Parts: sequence; C-alpha cells; structure tokens
Amino acid sequence: MPAAVTATGPGSAWSPPLGGEPVVTRPFQRPPGPYAAGHRGVDLGSSAEGPVLAAGDGVVVFAGMVAGRPVVSVDHPGGLRTTYEPVDPSVAAGQRVARGSPIGALSPGHPGCPRDACLHWGLRRGDTYLDPLALLHGGRVRLLPGGASRRRRGRAPCAAGTGSSSAAAGAAAW
Repeated sequence: MPAAVTATGPGSAWSPPLGGEPVVTRPFQRPPGPYAAGHRGVDLGSSAEGPVLAAGDGVVVFAGMVAGRPVVSVDHPGGLRTTYEPVDPSVAAGQRVARGSPIGALSPGHPGCPRDACLHWGLRRGDTYLDPLALLHGGRVRLLPGGASRRRRGRAPCAAGTGSSSAAAGAAAW
C-alpha cells in the first residue's frame, strides 16, 4: 500500500524538484510489463545549470554516472526512491537531504528535450515505477463502483445528474 502523499504547500511532504509549477515536456508512461518499453518518469523542462531540489526528505543512495549521464537517487520513508537525471550532483551517497534542498545542477543534453534542458524525474517503490507527479498532486483519484453494493442492499444506484454519486472517490491508485 502506498504511503500517504500530500499536495505541495505548507506542511506537505513533497515539492517539485525544480521549484515552482512543473513544466511537463513528456509524461509518465507506465510500461505494460517489467521489461517492456515505457517512460518510467516525467521530463520537466527548465534551464541548464539551474538548481535541482530534493522532492522530499531522504538519504542520497547514489550520485554519479549511469550510462554516461549524471544521476542522483534519493531513498525516502515508506520505501519510495526518487531519481533525477541529468544532474551534476552537489551531494554524495549517504548524505541526508531535506525537501527543497539542492542536490545538484541540471545538465543539458537530455534526449528529446524541447527546452534548454530537461530533468528526467523518476519514482519507484521497490521494482514498481510510479508517476512522480502523484507526489505533488496527492495521487490519482480512483472511482470505485458503488451500484453493485447498493443493489445487494436492495437500493437502486443513484441516477446521473442528481448531485449524488454511485462511486466513491479519494483512494490513491498508485
């Protein structure tokens, strides 16, 4: 079960890794299987050499090169790990970071980036990749069917447009 997430703002656990409102140049695309193609994070447009910030409190578990690109990975409570690339790190493995603290500078050269520079921001729990924007927006809302349980109790489902809903909302689906 995912850890509770809250939207950004005072008292929240997460904030955008580039500060301000994120400019998404390529969204998360969940792969259909563990080895299938997909986009296992989001690309956020920005300016080269700008600061990259820790999205939440945690411990840096990696800061170095992967496949010729500089990467920083941070472990967070609840089994979450965020990754940031290409980032020229200003932190080292084992270092504690606080939400909003600088972890490096954004490097140019992310393939397919339509801006001066793009940050590829990833999130996973164990081996499962998740949409990191869910951290900022409290997760996706999943509508659960309610009509079947109402019929079992002898009640008809609510009619559309009556102001009532036959679905429950609010569960984080990731």
